[in-house]
Amino acid sequence: MSNPLILMETSSGDILLELFEDKAPATVANFLRYVDEGFYDNTIFHRVIKGFMIQGGGLGVRMDEKPTHEPVQNEAGNGLSNKRGTLAMARTSEPHSAAAQFFINLVDNEELDHKDDTPEGYGYCVFGRVEDGMDVVDKIAKLKVKAQGEHEAVPVDMVVITRVGRFE
Repeated sequence: MSNPLILMETSSGDILLELFEDKAPATVANFLRYVDEGFYDNTIFHRVIKGFMIQGGGLGVRMDEKPTHEPVQNEAGNGLSNKRGTLAMARTSEPHSAAAQFFINLVDNEELDHKDDTPEGYGYCVFGRVEDGMDVVDKIAKLKVKAQGEHEAVPVDMVVITRVGRFE
Protein backbone atom coordinates (compact mmCIF):
# COMPACT_ATOMS: atom_id res chain seq x y z
CA MET A 1 0.00 0.00 0.00
CA SER A 2 1.44 3.35 -0.98
CA ASN A 3 1.33 6.40 1.23
CA PRO A 4 -1.41 8.99 0.60
CA LEU A 5 -0.38 12.09 -1.35
CA ILE A 6 -1.92 15.48 -0.65
CA LEU A 7 -1.82 18.53 -2.91
CA MET A 8 -1.76 21.82 -1.00
CA GLU A 9 -2.50 24.73 -3.32
CA THR A 10 -1.34 28.07 -1.93
CA SER A 11 -1.16 31.65 -3.16
CA SER A 12 2.63 31.12 -3.31
CA GLY A 13 2.51 27.87 -5.32
CA ASP A 14 1.71 24.19 -4.87
CA ILE A 15 3.15 21.81 -2.26
CA LEU A 16 2.83 18.04 -2.70
CA LEU A 17 2.87 16.15 0.60
CA GLU A 18 3.43 12.45 1.28
CA LEU A 19 1.79 11.18 4.48
CA PHE A 20 3.38 8.38 6.53
CA GLU A 21 0.27 6.35 7.36
CA ASP A 22 2.30 3.36 8.59
CA LYS A 23 4.30 5.44 11.12
CA ALA A 24 1.55 7.82 12.34
CA PRO A 25 -1.82 6.18 11.59
CA ALA A 26 -3.95 8.22 14.02
CA THR A 27 -2.31 11.51 13.00
CA VAL A 28 -2.68 10.80 9.28
CA ALA A 29 -6.34 9.77 9.76
CA ASN A 30 -6.93 13.01 11.70
CA PHE A 31 -5.25 15.14 9.00
CA LEU A 32 -7.16 13.36 6.20
CA ARG A 33 -10.45 13.98 8.00
CA TYR A 34 -9.74 17.71 7.93
CA VAL A 35 -8.62 17.47 4.28
CA ASP A 36 -11.77 15.59 3.24
CA GLU A 37 -13.99 18.10 5.08
CA GLY A 38 -12.36 21.02 3.22
CA PHE A 39 -11.25 22.43 6.59
CA TYR A 40 -7.89 23.69 5.30
CA ASP A 41 -9.35 25.46 2.25
CA ASN A 42 -8.91 29.24 2.64
CA THR A 43 -6.78 29.01 5.75
CA ILE A 44 -3.40 30.74 5.98
CA PHE A 45 0.21 30.20 6.98
CA HIS A 46 -0.02 32.37 10.10
CA ARG A 47 3.39 31.67 11.65
CA VAL A 48 6.61 31.91 9.67
CA ILE A 49 9.92 31.70 11.52
CA LYS A 50 13.03 31.87 9.30
CA GLY A 51 15.47 29.06 10.00
CA PHE A 52 12.82 27.08 11.88
CA MET A 53 9.40 26.34 10.35
CA ILE A 54 6.21 27.59 8.68
CA GLN A 55 2.89 26.87 10.41
CA GLY A 56 -0.69 26.86 9.18
CA GLY A 57 -4.00 25.07 9.19
CA GLY A 58 -5.87 26.81 11.97
CA LEU A 59 -6.72 30.38 11.02
CA GLY A 60 -8.90 31.78 8.26
CA VAL A 61 -8.04 34.77 6.08
CA ARG A 62 -9.51 37.13 8.70
CA MET A 63 -7.14 35.64 11.33
CA ASP A 64 -10.15 33.90 12.88
CA GLU A 65 -9.42 30.61 14.62
CA LYS A 66 -11.38 27.74 13.09
CA PRO A 67 -13.17 25.29 15.41
CA THR A 68 -11.56 21.85 15.42
CA HIS A 69 -12.38 18.26 16.32
CA GLU A 70 -11.01 16.71 19.51
CA PRO A 71 -7.19 16.53 19.74
CA VAL A 72 -5.31 13.52 18.42
CA GLN A 73 -3.03 11.24 20.45
CA ASN A 74 0.61 12.35 20.01
CA GLU A 75 2.53 9.76 17.97
CA ALA A 76 5.89 11.57 18.20
CA GLY A 77 7.59 8.39 19.43
CA ASN A 78 7.26 6.83 15.96
CA GLY A 79 10.97 7.03 15.11
CA LEU A 80 10.57 9.89 12.61
CA SER A 81 12.70 12.99 13.09
CA ASN A 82 11.80 16.66 12.53
CA LYS A 83 14.18 17.01 9.56
CA ARG A 84 14.08 19.67 6.85
CA GLY A 85 10.99 19.18 4.69
CA THR A 86 9.03 17.07 7.15
CA LEU A 87 5.41 17.76 8.07
CA ALA A 88 4.51 17.69 11.77
CA MET A 89 1.59 18.51 14.05
CA ALA A 90 1.60 21.80 15.94
CA ARG A 91 0.33 21.74 19.52
CA THR A 92 0.34 23.63 22.80
CA SER A 93 2.63 22.70 25.71
CA GLU A 94 0.22 19.80 26.43
CA PRO A 95 1.67 16.81 24.51
CA HIS A 96 -1.69 15.46 23.30
CA SER A 97 -3.26 18.78 22.23
CA ALA A 98 -2.65 18.71 18.45
CA ALA A 99 -5.85 19.13 16.45
CA ALA A 100 -5.60 20.67 12.96
CA GLN A 101 -2.56 22.96 12.84
CA PHE A 102 0.60 21.64 11.22
CA PHE A 103 4.07 22.89 10.39
CA ILE A 104 6.76 22.19 7.81
CA ASN A 105 10.32 22.12 9.11
CA LEU A 106 12.67 24.49 7.23
CA VAL A 107 15.78 22.95 8.79
CA ASP A 108 16.63 19.86 10.84
CA ASN A 109 14.87 20.54 14.17
CA GLU A 110 15.85 17.46 16.19
CA GLU A 111 15.11 19.36 19.42
CA LEU A 112 11.43 18.83 18.50
CA ASP A 113 11.81 15.04 18.42
CA HIS A 114 10.37 12.66 21.04
CA LYS A 115 12.85 12.04 23.87
CA ASP A 116 10.64 10.65 26.64
CA ASP A 117 7.02 10.65 27.82
CA THR A 118 7.30 13.78 29.99
CA PRO A 119 5.50 16.97 28.86
CA GLU A 120 8.92 18.54 28.10
CA GLY A 121 10.30 15.55 26.22
CA TYR A 122 7.29 14.29 24.30
CA GLY A 123 8.11 16.03 21.06
CA TYR A 124 6.13 16.91 17.94
CA CYS A 125 4.74 14.18 15.70
CA VAL A 126 6.18 13.95 12.20
CA PHE A 127 3.55 12.42 9.91
CA GLY A 128 4.66 13.35 6.41
CA ARG A 129 7.11 15.16 4.19
CA VAL A 130 7.24 17.55 1.26
CA GLU A 131 7.46 15.35 -1.84
CA ASP A 132 7.55 18.35 -4.21
CA GLY A 133 7.36 22.10 -3.68
CA MET A 134 10.08 22.72 -1.10
CA ASP A 135 10.96 25.76 -3.23
CA VAL A 136 7.48 27.12 -2.41
CA VAL A 137 8.03 26.42 1.31
CA ASP A 138 11.39 28.24 1.16
CA LYS A 139 9.76 31.18 -0.65
CA ILE A 140 7.14 31.46 2.13
CA ALA A 141 9.93 31.25 4.73
CA LYS A 142 11.61 34.35 3.26
CA LEU A 143 8.53 36.56 3.64
CA LYS A 144 8.63 39.58 5.90
CA VAL A 145 6.60 39.02 9.09
CA LYS A 146 4.91 41.20 11.72
CA ALA A 147 3.09 40.76 15.01
CA GLN A 148 -0.68 40.68 14.63
CA GLY A 149 -2.80 40.30 17.74
CA GLU A 150 -1.51 37.33 19.75
CA HIS A 151 0.43 36.00 16.75
CA GLU A 152 4.05 37.10 16.60
CA ALA A 153 5.25 36.08 13.12
CA VAL A 154 2.46 36.61 10.58
CA PRO A 155 3.55 37.20 6.97
CA VAL A 156 2.96 40.82 5.91
CA ASP A 157 1.82 39.45 2.52
CA MET A 158 -0.75 36.81 3.49
CA VAL A 159 -0.14 33.28 2.21
CA VAL A 160 -3.52 31.64 1.62
CA ILE A 161 -3.90 27.87 1.48
CA THR A 162 -6.59 27.96 -1.19
CA ARG A 163 -7.27 24.23 -1.42
CA VAL A 164 -6.00 20.98 0.10
CA GLY A 165 -7.04 17.67 -1.42
CA ARG A 166 -5.99 14.10 -2.04
CA PHE A 167 -3.66 13.72 -5.02
CA GLU A 168 -4.41 10.63 -7.08
